[in-house]
Amino acid sequence: MKLSGAFGKLTRFELSLWIVSLAVTTVSFAVSALISGVFDVLTLIASLIGVTALIFVSKGHVLGQILTVVFAVFYGIISFFFRYYGEMITYLCMTAPIAVAAVVSWARHPYAESNEVEVSRLTRGKAVFLAVSAVAVTSAFFFILQALGNANLFFSTLSITTSYCASYLTLFRSPWYAVAYSFNDIILIILWTLASLENISYVPMIFCFLMFLANDAYGFVNWRRMKKRQSGDASAEL
Repeated sequence: MKLSGAFGKLTRFELSLWIVSLAVTTVSFAVSALISGVFDVLTLIASLIGVTALIFVSKGHVLGQILTVVFAVFYGIISFFFRYYGEMITYLCMTAPIAVAAVVSWARHPYAESNEVEVSRLTRGKAVFLAVSAVAVTSAFFFILQALGNANLFFSTLSITTSYCASYLTLFRSPWYAVAYSFNDIILIILWTLASLENISYVPMIFCFLMFLANDAYGFVNWRRMKKRQSGDASAEL
């Protein structure tokens, strides 16, 4: 799978979605800085990397996973400063490593030697393991976060569950990764809304994850198209 010419492969709609995502995110940070007097460059950079990663993940391009690794590191650091230890641990110890594994997996499974990853069907065995492991991960992190005094414990724990499921499904190249990430986006919108009630400088993160939600919704639609095209059957089921 080639990395060269990745931006040139974006369709007009995808390019528009990417530009709008960058614009909304940047403007929200600028407005927040004017109101609060705080301009968090690190968070802005992380957000821009994140929306860029998602547009390529939605195309099934390995560059999306590479950028996801970078975003995970930035976001983990940001979460640490607001005491969202669940988010920090999730992104640094789970999302980033799984994204690294996904880079390898996607690079090894291109569709017909193209820049597009080969979409895979989630087997019953993998689905069962996902369900069992998700329960285990959720249970373990609930007590860990409780001991750490994590802010907004319920939503933070739920975020770990959805993030884990999304990362797992991404690793195994399932279109349903986008649904799991969409749920995760909604939870993160709630988390950062709660954070913004204490510190208005976090409002841009709400807009950031709204853009993430839009990109993940498109990702599910596009992966459905990819699955049908790769199977050669317009009526193919996911």
